[in-house]
Order: sequence, then C-alpha cells, then structure tokens
Amino acid sequence: MLKTAAQEQLLPGETLQQRWEFAQAAGYDGIELRAKGDFHFRGRLPELKQALADGVVMPTVCVEMLHFFGAFDDELRRDAIEQLKSQLSVIAEIGGLGAQTPASYGMFSRRLPPFEPPRGEAEDREVLLAGLTELGEHAKREGVTLYLEPLNRYEDHMVNRLDQAADLIRTVGLDSVKIGIDSYHMNIEEADPAAAILAQAPWIGHAQVSDSNRFQPGAGHLDWQAWIGALKAAGYDGWLAAECRLTGDPADAVRSVPAFLRRMGA
Repeated sequence: MLKTAAQEQLLPGETLQQRWEFAQAAGYDGIELRAKGDFHFRGRLPELKQALADGVVMPTVCVEMLHFFGAFDDELRRDAIEQLKSQLSVIAEIGGLGAQTPASYGMFSRRLPPFEPPRGEAEDREVLLAGLTELGEHAKREGVTLYLEPLNRYEDHMVNRLDQAADLIRTVGLDSVKIGIDSYHMNIEEADPAAAILAQAPWIGHAQVSDSNRFQPGAGHLDWQAWIGALKAAGYDGWLAAECRLTGDPADAVRSVPAFLRRMGA
C-alpha cells in the first residue's frame, strides 16, 4: 500500500499538530510541507522540531518560491539555489526524505508571446545541469533527495516530460537527484502517463497527485487505476502527496482523497 500525504495548506487547523489530527482522522499517513523563499522555511525549524516531537509525520517539502534554479537572471538563480540548499538541510534535520522543485515556474512559456525565450536550449541545459549538480551534491551530503518536477508547457519551457527530467538526471549522475512526478502535469504532457512512469521508473523518487482539472483526485477524468497501477508495477513504494485545488466543501474534499486513492489501488 502506498502512503498518502496532504500538503499542509489543504488541511484545516492553525498548527501542524491540529492539521495532523485532521489528516490522521481522514486516513493520511503524513503531511507534505511548503517552503517559501527568504529562508522562511529555516525560520520554521523550531515549529517543525516541536511538531516532529509531537508525532507529526513530515516526509517531504514542496518549494513555493518566486524564482527557481533555472532562472534567467544570475542573481535570482543563485538565490534560488541557496534557498533550496537551506530547505534541503531543514528537511534533513527533521528526518524527512527530500524537497520537490521545478526548474522554473511561470518564468516563460513557448506557448505564449513572445514565444522565443531569451536563452537558447543549449544554455538552458547548461544552467540546469549546473544547478542540479550543486543541489544534488548538497542533498547527498545531507542524506536527502532533490526531486525535479516536470511542469506543463504553460508553466515552464524547459522540463515538461519525465524523459526530459530523466535525461538531465542521468547526466548529473547523482543518486540524490530523482524525478518528482505530478499527475496533473503528466495528464497534459505525456501521451501515455502510465507508459511514461514505466519507462522512467528508475529515476522516480516522489509523486504528487491532483486530477486532470487540478482538483482533488476523483474530481476529474484521470485514469487513476492505470496511473497508480503503473507506479506499483514500477516498484514505487513512496508517497502520494496531494497538491491540488479543492472543489466542493474544502474539508470534505481533502478528506475524500486517501479513501479514493486506495479504491484506485494505492
């Protein structure tokens, strides 16, 4: 059985302990944290340590910043790398597994004007490999993993599919860098999501879930039995972390996810 987590902002409650109480009652096995920039996540360390002492399970963190390690601007790129290093260190300090991040988010899309980015594909690749190597080496020292998340073509122009992420990870050659898959983005970019999972199985380290419309699993038309079946056939035994919007009553919506995913084979 795969383990389920909900991102912290989806759960009702003022504290992680209150959110964990709701999560457990709903059938979740953990909480996925969110990490903002400006070293905000590091500032939460006392809160996170107390939550850990109180039994809150926090396996992973998803990065939520204004710029990422694939940024066009050198200073923004350097800041993103330093922020990510700090976030990897924090998740390691509380006994977690790793951090999930895209190469960029909302920076450029070839599907929207002006259609041609200011940096060519060869330079994109050079920047991404440099960032992944530096971050992967830091993750290795900390004993955690960096999960590279492919985004859809409207949110990122560089890494959209699992095979693109796997190619970068193979080149970097570090076990501390894996793919963090997301069912919503895969629904847009992969011709056959289940086949993509099987093809890139050795490099998949984490999984986030939302349906075809970005709402909670079960609210769209994604073939969950095929998607989860492919993960299990690939030997994946990690987490399914709900990163989604909610339709209907928010508490009922987030409460529905673990039971739905288990009915689909998780």
